Amino acid sequence: MKTIFKNIIFFILKIEAQLVLLRYRPKIVAVTGTVGKTATKDAIFHGLSSNLHVRKNNKSLNSEIGVPLTILGLESGWNNPMHWLKNIFIGFGQIIYVSKYPKWLVLETGVDNPGDMKKTASWLKPDVAVVTNFAKVPSHVENFDSPEDVMEEEGSLMNYLRPDGILILNADDEDVMKLKSKSKNKVYTFGTDDADLIATNYSINYTGYDENNPVAEGISFKINYKGNSIPININGVVGDQFMYPVLASVTTGVALGISAVDISTAFSSIKFAPGRMNLLKGKNDTLIIDDTYNSSPIAAKKALETLAQIETHGARVAILGDMLEIGHFSASEHRKIGQLVAKLGIDILITVGFRSEHTMEEAIESRMAKSRVFHFEKSEDAIDKAKEFLHAGNVILVKGSQGIRMEKVSKSMLHDEENAKKMLVRQEKIWEMK
Repeated sequence: MKTIFKNIIFFILKIEAQLVLLRYRPKIVAVTGTVGKTATKDAIFHGLSSNLHVRKNNKSLNSEIGVPLTILGLESGWNNPMHWLKNIFIGFGQIIYVSKYPKWLVLETGVDNPGDMKKTASWLKPDVAVVTNFAKVPSHVENFDSPEDVMEEEGSLMNYLRPDGILILNADDEDVMKLKSKSKNKVYTFGTDDADLIATNYSINYTGYDENNPVAEGISFKINYKGNSIPININGVVGDQFMYPVLASVTTGVALGISAVDISTAFSSIKFAPGRMNLLKGKNDTLIIDDTYNSSPIAAKKALETLAQIETHGARVAILGDMLEIGHFSASEHRKIGQLVAKLGIDILITVGFRSEHTMEEAIESRMAKSRVFHFEKSEDAIDKAKEFLHAGNVILVKGSQGIRMEKVSKSMLHDEENAKKMLVRQEKIWEMK
């Protein structure tokens, strides 16, 4: 009965969203890719909003129902039937009249199963399609026959572009760039080499910096476009992967006729979503890199490489939960992560979840001392051990897939634990009950 009710509600909201698009005819920027969609969507929204009236997905509502909710400006009702009925009533009202409907929508489009993209993109018909990255072993690959099928599904967004639409591609990803020859639309590219817009001079910024007490506070880099070199400074996150969302945003602006310099000025104030390489103050003057929204092989690799790059007089600690939904790649990919931890010289490794036993074992086999490796079945079980490494100067990376709930570990180490709802993912009541 619940499934029938849910399907009816979702169908009605989808129809309402389609009618709202017909009524107000906003321009649409759609973002796809197996990695970095939410950060890219947020960056594009942030960059465009200083020049245009824009709306974006709330959090990561990128599903078949998440996109209609965004178009209608509504929140998820979760398990509350009355909230969903209220959403239908409000959605119907928006078909009739909205005083100032956004001129632009920036929509993250996700896929979990074959055919998902068509279900959404076929009626969205975006004006701009942005493709972020195709991981070699993407999340949700267990629902497809191969990683290539996931790439094909994500990349099929370009098939639904309007005839005069624009395709924006990450030139650093060879699989993404294969789409260029298949497209009849105008194409813009971004990357770190051989692209329309190029990022250079990446570095990690430190606050109160001296040789004995460096504390990472953000990143900086430059965007080069048509002879201009534009400095970018972003606080609160770390990792060169954040260059790509900003590049995608500036490229989108340029494609729409906005000055690259004008759109770049917005990024000094951007705040990326929680759970994505956020720099948080931990107890006892520690630094937490909270990357607990989700995990995949490519994202875990990037996070560990960033941890190894950070200057500190303390220890580098990696607390890693399972990477889910990668099917038969699971054992080998978890082992690769363990090997990387040892290779990078990470000081302490704590693993969580039965799949991550492979990570623990491979780290030890790769000559990481057993005394520096610890394993737990659940995130709650790892909290006490994690707290043992709350020593001044330590930098602690916390990462794992959604189902492992690694944000619980981050929360236990926060200096300002009372304000965790503002800093961490999955702090709503619905998640507290799980």
